Amino acid sequence: MYGAKITELEQKAKKIRRMIIKMLACAGSGHPGGSLSATDIITCLYNAVMRHDPKNPHWPERDRFHMSKGHCCPLWYAVLADAGYFKEEELWTLRKLGSILQGHPDRRTPGVDVASGSLGQGLSVALGMSLAAKVDRKDYRVYCLLGDGEIQEGNIWEAAMAASHYKCDNLCAIVDYNGFQIDGKIQDIMALEPLVEKWKAFGWYTIEIDGHNIRQILEAFQEAKNIKEKPTVIIAHTVKGKGVSFMENVVDFHGRAPTKEEAERALKELE
Repeated sequence: MYGAKITELEQKAKKIRRMIIKMLACAGSGHPGGSLSATDIITCLYNAVMRHDPKNPHWPERDRFHMSKGHCCPLWYAVLADAGYFKEEELWTLRKLGSILQGHPDRRTPGVDVASGSLGQGLSVALGMSLAAKVDRKDYRVYCLLGDGEIQEGNIWEAAMAASHYKCDNLCAIVDYNGFQIDGKIQDIMALEPLVEKWKAFGWYTIEIDGHNIRQILEAFQEAKNIKEKPTVIIAHTVKGKGVSFMENVVDFHGRAPTKEEAERALKELE
């Protein structure tokens, strides 16, 4: 069913990873680990799933995306630039004074609806968008990317409970389950398992996938569109720093940009 599209998206994801590395090396700061782990998911979302228009970022009928784990915005910026929301040259201004691309997303960036970065709040934001669609009788869908460390926060579960209560079947959350947060391994700091059962207990339709398998990602998003009366969560098992061997599963790269030499090594691996 997806044949040629999968190959196209795999190549696109590799391009996005290269853009992330270049951007962070140029800025000298930022968060590569989580940006690289969620690349395949967000690449699929913008190139094969969501209804959106780069020429009209505020198109009322567009699907909404909210990056709750806002520190991984280099990924979002790369995808937005690649889609045509702004010129690719803007990427090299990341985190610079006056840039439209700051260290956490805000509304000065075309394609960003709500600022994010204060962890634990994003699912509530997405829930608000979801409820607004129902009140306004709009058929747009809302997608929200969550970090696995982030869902240790209580705010997430309050929003999860409300989304289920209000039968927000236009809402799809994605957990980037890469197993690490800034202080180390998730299981050592505050274990999440049994995660699938927790979301089910909160009334969510739950899908578990390999977050780097393009076919599984596309099939999960399609499955989510068909679910009625419940919100959907996609628990995507990923690798922190995916695609760059010396960054994979290394907690130091949660929030450390690559040096010039490291960037050159990474880009060579991503050719």
